[in-house]
Amino acid sequence: MRKLCCLFLCCCAAALAQNPEGKLAPYYPTPETIVMKMLQLGGLKAGEKMFDLGSGDGRIVILAAQKFHAEAVGVELDKDLCRQSAARIQKLGLDKLAKIVNGDLLQQNYGSADLVTVYLLPESIDNKVQPLLEKQLKKGARVVAHDFEFKAWKADKVENIPDDGEGRSHTLYLYRK
Repeated sequence: MRKLCCLFLCCCAAALAQNPEGKLAPYYPTPETIVMKMLQLGGLKAGEKMFDLGSGDGRIVILAAQKFHAEAVGVELDKDLCRQSAARIQKLGLDKLAKIVNGDLLQQNYGSADLVTVYLLPESIDNKVQPLLEKQLKKGARVVAHDFEFKAWKADKVENIPDDGEGRSHTLYLYRK
């Protein structure tokens, strides 16, 4: 597990070094099985509001709306991924519950969030996202981080998920404000 995480981190760092836009992480989709486990670990309930930071192709947002009946918002910088996500949301008829915001995730307000999901690089989490969420999240809000922890916070629960055939294991971290 440690070797694979180190390899993933090195690949991400190399991708960011070539990234003139300064993204907080490269696009690396979360496997569907892990998406479900993230939302379950976060205790997402119908009617709650959740945000996915760096929502990529919208898979977490879509599953949160589709299976959990939550109000789901994805924030994604890449315009093409936003269009792809919005089109899929529309096609699935989820536009009353799910939406994608095309913008910088550091410029959004998460004060209404019951759950925030994060799959970003450690440097982005520690230096940018964690201070923002500390200021904005309401008491009782939950955060689920995939693979990379919030080092300044103590996790309420850590879930290690063995390799399910994709070639690597995953770690999920649950935090509560």
